[in-house]
Amino acid sequence: MDCGPIAIAALRLIFGDRYARDFSIALWDGTVITAEHESRFTLRVNHPGALRLAFRPPVDLNAGRAFVAGLIDCDGEIEAAVDEFQKALDRLPKRSLPLLLGLLMRLPKAQSGSLREAHLHGRLHSRPRDRAAISFHYDQPVAFYRAFLDSELVYSCAYFDNAQSLDEAQLAKIDYTLRKLRLRPGESLLDIGCGWGALVIRAAQKFGARALGVTLSSRQREEARRRIAQLGIAERAAVETCDYREIGGTFDKIVSVGMFEHVGRQKLPQYFEGAFAKLRAGGLFLNHGIAEQSAGRAGGKAHGFMERFIFPDGELVVLSDALRFAERAGFEIRDVENLREHYVRTLRCWVRNLERHRDAAVEAAGIESYRAWRLYMAGSAQGFRVGRLGLFQALLAKPDAGGGVTIPATRRDLYG
Repeated sequence: MDCGPIAIAALRLIFGDRYARDFSIALWDGTVITAEHESRFTLRVNHPGALRLAFRPPVDLNAGRAFVAGLIDCDGEIEAAVDEFQKALDRLPKRSLPLLLGLLMRLPKAQSGSLREAHLHGRLHSRPRDRAAISFHYDQPVAFYRAFLDSELVYSCAYFDNAQSLDEAQLAKIDYTLRKLRLRPGESLLDIGCGWGALVIRAAQKFGARALGVTLSSRQREEARRRIAQLGIAERAAVETCDYREIGGTFDKIVSVGMFEHVGRQKLPQYFEGAFAKLRAGGLFLNHGIAEQSAGRAGGKAHGFMERFIFPDGELVVLSDALRFAERAGFEIRDVENLREHYVRTLRCWVRNLERHRDAAVEAAGIESYRAWRLYMAGSAQGFRVGRLGLFQALLAKPDAGGGVTIPATRRDLYG
C-alpha cells in the first residue's frame, strides 16, 4: 500500500489552511512538499506509521513520544513547529476527528521502542518519590547540561538587562536576585534547590555571605562541591543533599530559584510554613518559579510528554494561589515581578546551544535525551511567549515583633 498520499491527506486535515504555508514537509519515501512562502522549518515524517502513533490519544504524550523516538523530526525552527502544532490542535474541528482517525488507521503501526520514560511509584510527593523525580531529570551527566547552559550551569530564567550573552544574563539574574534580598556581608543565606551551586558561590564570593545550598540531586551536589573546593571558599559556601522538609537552623535570608515547580500544590502550605520557620524575624525570602497563566488558570500536575519525559510530578499553580499560601504561612508580600519575556530569550539561547553542541549532548546522555530536551525547551519558549506560562519572583518578608522588615523604602537600590 502506498502510504504517502494517506499521510499527506492526514496532514492537510490536521493543519488546515496552514498546511505547508511557511513550513515544508519531507516524507520517509523522499516526497517533499515545499512551503508556499519562506520555510521556517521542515517537518520530517520518518516512518509510514509515524502519524498514526503521534496522533493516537493521548496526543500530548504520543506526539512527544514519536518525536523522541525519531519517527517525527524537525529541521529548522523547532519553536515555530511547536507553535504550528499547538495551533493546529486548537483549530481542528471535532467533526473532522472521525475522518482523521479513519486516515490514520489506514497507516501501518509504528513502534517507539524502549524510551527513557518516568514511571514513579509510592505516595505522591513523599520524600522518596520526590527524590526519584528530581533524580530522573537532574541526574543526567553534567556534560549534557554543559552542552546548552551557560558556563556557570545556571538552569533557570536569565535576566537580560544590557546583557550581551547568556553568561552575562545569568550572572545579572543572580545579582539581581541577591540584590532583591538585600544580602549583606556576614549574613546567612539558604538556597532551596541550589542546582550546581552558582548562586551559592556568587553569594559567598561577591556578597560575602555564608551560603548553604540544598538539592536532592547527587550529581548537582557533587559538581557544586567540586567547584566550591576549586575556588577555595568552603568556609563560606556549602551544598548538601537535603529535602526542603528536613532543613535545620535559621537564616537571615532564603532564596528558591526554579525549585517551586517540584513541590506540588498539596505541599505548598508546608513549603511556605517551613521557609517561614527557618527565616529570622525581619528577614526576606525570594521565591522564583513558573506559574500557570493559561485562559482557564486552573494549574495542575504535569501530564503527557512533560510528565513522562521531563518533569515527573511537576506541578504549576496560579500565582494568586501561591501568594495566598505564602500569606497564610505568615509572610508579607513586598514585591512581585513577572520575567516571562526573559525566559523566552533564555530558552531560545538554550535551544540554540543544544543544537550547536548536538554531538556533545548525544555523547553525554544519548540521542533520546537530546531530542526530549530540544522539544521541551522549544515548547516552553512557545508557552512563555504566548503568555500561557509566567515566571515570577515574589519577595516575601517575615516581619519582626514590631512589624519591622529589613528592606529599603524604594526599589531604587535594585538598579543602582
